[in-house]
Amino acid sequence: MSYDLAVWDGELPRGDEAGAVFDELYERYLDSEDVIAELSPRIAAYVETLVERYPDDAAGSPWASPPVIEEASGPIVYLLMSYSRAEEVSEYAAALAREHGLVCFDPQGETLRV
Repeated sequence: MSYDLAVWDGELPRGDEAGAVFDELYERYLDSEDVIAELSPRIAAYVETLVERYPDDAAGSPWASPPVIEEASGPIVYLLMSYSRAEEVSEYAAALAREHGLVCFDPQGETLRV
């Protein structure tokens, strides 16, 4: 079982638009086998900083699908974390997204993490 977050480089959606923006980005960049998109520099820096804190190649890694960088494409990264570490890691991931000027979205709750 995992807890998932999506983080993307873009404008902060208004109101209930976040779910639609996430769906479009996921379908376009992560769900298509045809798209190989260069990572946005902000997403690349975000993932690098995230795995410095929570390495994806170490014993006890919180990531359900390492390496994390392979869950990123273009302007989006989809983070899958073990449920047992989800509270700790998701809090850091959301705060780090804010620091990097990125949007953080919880697809389970269909809410922005601001």
